Amino acid sequence: MVEELPQSLKEKKWQINWDAVSQELKKTSRFMAPMVAVTVFQYLLQVVSVMMVGHLGELALSSVAIATSLTNVTGFSLLTGLVGGMETLCGQAYGAQQYHKLSTYTYTAIISLFLVCIPICVLWCFMDKLLILTGQDHSISVEARKYSLWVIPAIFGGAISKPLTRYLQAQSLIFPMLLSSFAVLCLHLPISWAFIFKLELGNIGAAIAFSISSWLYVLFLASYVKLSSSCEKTRAPFSMEAFLGIRQFFRLAIPSAVMVCLKWWSFEVLALVSGLLPNPKLETSVMSICITISQLHFSIPYGFGAAASTRVSNELGAGNPQKARMAVQVIMFLTVIETLVFNTSLFGSRHVLGKAFSNEKQVVDYIAAMTPFLCLSIVTDSLQIVITGIARGSGWQHIGAYINLVVFYVIAIPLAVVLGFVVHLKAKGLWIGIVVGCAIQSIVLSIVTGFTDWEKQAKKARERVHEGRS
Repeated sequence: MVEELPQSLKEKKWQINWDAVSQELKKTSRFMAPMVAVTVFQYLLQVVSVMMVGHLGELALSSVAIATSLTNVTGFSLLTGLVGGMETLCGQAYGAQQYHKLSTYTYTAIISLFLVCIPICVLWCFMDKLLILTGQDHSISVEARKYSLWVIPAIFGGAISKPLTRYLQAQSLIFPMLLSSFAVLCLHLPISWAFIFKLELGNIGAAIAFSISSWLYVLFLASYVKLSSSCEKTRAPFSMEAFLGIRQFFRLAIPSAVMVCLKWWSFEVLALVSGLLPNPKLETSVMSICITISQLHFSIPYGFGAAASTRVSNELGAGNPQKARMAVQVIMFLTVIETLVFNTSLFGSRHVLGKAFSNEKQVVDYIAAMTPFLCLSIVTDSLQIVITGIARGSGWQHIGAYINLVVFYVIAIPLAVVLGFVVHLKAKGLWIGIVVGCAIQSIVLSIVTGFTDWEKQAKKARERVHEGRS
């Protein structure tokens, strides 16, 4: 009888653990699937504009493609990175039941992002001169500047919508974001058609349509926050406290932006460098296709990362470090499974993959040769995106920022240039360099996550939530 009791207790312990895993799987699944869809719908807004403008001719297409890339790199990516600081603050405040702080943090983020938008707009006003300095065609540069000027309202819309999405995300209110983003995408199609073709505004019409759709998204989200009973606990009027929190916001926002943007910008650097290789048309096309495939897959791990950020921040704020650790383990497991399934499909279709982008046999064969390296980068990308979500939820973005700076700009890009130009591996060498960087980054971030003291993180979360209270 004495021997049976510990065994029964052991079985009960395992049963409790499996129940906890099952509950965590349900929570994360309810969050991840809609978040992936939201990311896809938002990404498609710009894709629709580029596709429609492509029917107007080569000049319109090339100018909008370049302008879209540059406005993303210099503007929208920066806002996305900066607003990551809110995931720490809002998620932990919600877990600690400091509900009024969510509104305060949201107001603070909107004010802060509006301040950041001002120098971005000044830069966009001189977009043509910037492009001409980099060797772009004069006519393309002028058209790209026109597009950028008419996208300025969209970045101010993003300065509001991005904090609102984090406000809702912290409360796991994903369904209104899903409905709003889907409705905006449906409206964006006829709006784009009307401005581009019916009113014959061309690429300017595409920019106007994108700006209108961005503000429609703001309107839908703001209406939900204002009217829904789900936000009743966290809804609060504007107060001067929002200005007092700007310093705290930037303390987390700047490392978040560095962590996100350094990786994003490294791909853009490689795309530009590929144009210096022999046969630049082929090399640039292949590099662009690989980046496009990588970006299309991005929405899936991004949804996982958002779930990780929300679950970890909520549990740390609530003082539940063991549940935070459980959330990390479950989401990392799901990430590995998703990556294996996606890469198996990608590798199996490597000989026909290029045909979706080009009819040129040389391009199709080149993409087939690049696919194994593309699969490796997707594995490391997925792990990195999810772990950075964990970092945002925990509040150790600064560590991720230092790691990214060293990995991509001290190791990956120099190695890519050496392999591409010195070893003459061309686009394959450039991609191998970035894969090596991603692998090192994922390993280091995984080690940091594995050695995280969750008890200490929970204590820091409570201190952060109560910071500034009298």
